[in-house]
Amino acid sequence: MSDMTDKAETTPTPPRTYGRMAKREMRFAYSMLAPTFLIVLAIVLLPLVANFWISFKPVTLSDLRPPELNINERLRGDLEQVGDTAELEYRLRNTSQKASIYEAGFVDIIPDGLEVTGLDERCTLSGRELTCTLGDLPEKFRDRIRLQVIADTAYLTSPVEPRDSPAEAFGTSDNILTNFSFTLDNFSRIFSSPDFWKVLRVTFYYTVFGTASALVLGLFAAQLLNQSFKGRSVLRGLFLFPYVAPVIAVAFTWIILLDPYSGTLNALLVRSGMIGAPIDFFGQRDVDISIFGLTFQFPVALTTVIAFEAWRYFPLSFLFILARMQALSTDVYEAAEIDGATPLQQFWYISLPQLVGILAVLFLLRFIWTFNKFDDIFLLTGGAAGTRTLTVDVYEQAFAVSNLGAGAAVAVVVFVVLLVFSLIFFKFSPQDDG
Repeated sequence: MSDMTDKAETTPTPPRTYGRMAKREMRFAYSMLAPTFLIVLAIVLLPLVANFWISFKPVTLSDLRPPELNINERLRGDLEQVGDTAELEYRLRNTSQKASIYEAGFVDIIPDGLEVTGLDERCTLSGRELTCTLGDLPEKFRDRIRLQVIADTAYLTSPVEPRDSPAEAFGTSDNILTNFSFTLDNFSRIFSSPDFWKVLRVTFYYTVFGTASALVLGLFAAQLLNQSFKGRSVLRGLFLFPYVAPVIAVAFTWIILLDPYSGTLNALLVRSGMIGAPIDFFGQRDVDISIFGLTFQFPVALTTVIAFEAWRYFPLSFLFILARMQALSTDVYEAAEIDGATPLQQFWYISLPQLVGILAVLFLLRFIWTFNKFDDIFLLTGGAAGTRTLTVDVYEQAFAVSNLGAGAAVAVVVFVVLLVFSLIFFKFSPQDDG
C-alpha cells in the first residue's frame, strides 16, 4: 500500500490544457479590441502629430489651399449674324502668392457653331477640344489667351456661352503642408520674442492661482455642505450652477455686472464711498497699491479673470471633495470630539490628510484644463489688458496674424510644458491615505 502511495506521489501530473486555452482566448480578445484601440489611437495621436508637423513649417492660412490655375473664360463681342467675329478670352491666374505650378495648362470644349480662326501658339485644337500648354507658372502668375472665333448658323440657332462648359486645368504643385521640408524658424521666432515670455508668465500666474482658488472654494463648499441642515440638497444643486451654465451666458453676465459705466458692482462701490471712480475690471491692466509704505502693481484684469475661473469651476472640486468626505469614517471624529479637538483641529489633522489624494488629482486635472483654457479669457477680455495666455496666443498667431506654423509651435510649447508638469507631478504627488 505504501509503495502504491509513493508511486502516486512521484508520478508527474499531466500538463494542463487550460493555460493554452487562456492564452488563445487572450489573443482573440486583443484581436477583437484592436480596431477600437486603433481608432482611439488615431483620434488622439493624429491631431497631435499634425500639430507637430505644422509647427516645423512656415505655413500660413493661404497655404491651406494648394496652388491651382484659375481660369476665367468670357466671349468678347456680339455674335448676331452668320460671319460675325468675336474674341474668346481666357484669363489665367496662379492662386498662390508663394508656390509655382509645374507643367500647367487647361482643356476646354469649343461650343458648336463657333469656328476658331486664330490660335495662340501655346494651344492646339483637335475637333472641338482645345488644349493649351502653359509650362511652369511662377507665383502670382497672370496672363491672357485670346482666340478669334466666327459664328455660323448652328451657334445662332442655339447659342451657348463658352463659360457654360468651364475649362479644366491641369498641373502639379509643391504643397508646403505635405512636403518634407522642415525649419525651426517658428520656434526661434517665438522664443526670441519678449512678448512670449510675458505671455508664459501670465499663463502660469493665471493657471496656478485659478487652480488653487477653485480648489480652496471647492474645499470650503464641501466642508460647509457636508453638515446636515434643512435645505442642504437645494443648496448643493445651486452650487453646481456656475459649472453647468453656458459659458457665454455667465461671461456676459460678469461683463455686465462689472461694467465701469453701468455695472452694478461699480455703482455699489462708488455710492458706498469705497472707491472714488469706477474700475474697469476687464480693461484695466494694473493699478498701484501702497501697503506699509510699499507700492506695487496689482493686475486688475488678470485677477478678475482668475476670480471668474475660480467661481466657474469650483463646483467640480466641490463634488469630488464632498464625495470623498462622505466616505470618511465618523468614528475618528467622534473620538476626536471626546478628546476635546476643535473643528479646525479635526479638519487639519483628520480630514485634510485623508483628502490629500483627491486634492492632488483635482489639482492636476484643473491645472491642465486651466492651462489650456481659451474660451473664458477670450470672451471676457479677448486677451487684452495683460490677460493674454498661451492658448490665446495660439489663436492670435494662427488666425489674427495668419501664421499657422507659429501658432502650432506655441501649441507644441503648451503640450511640452503640460507633459513635463504631469511627469513631475506623478513622481512627487502625495498619495491618498484613506
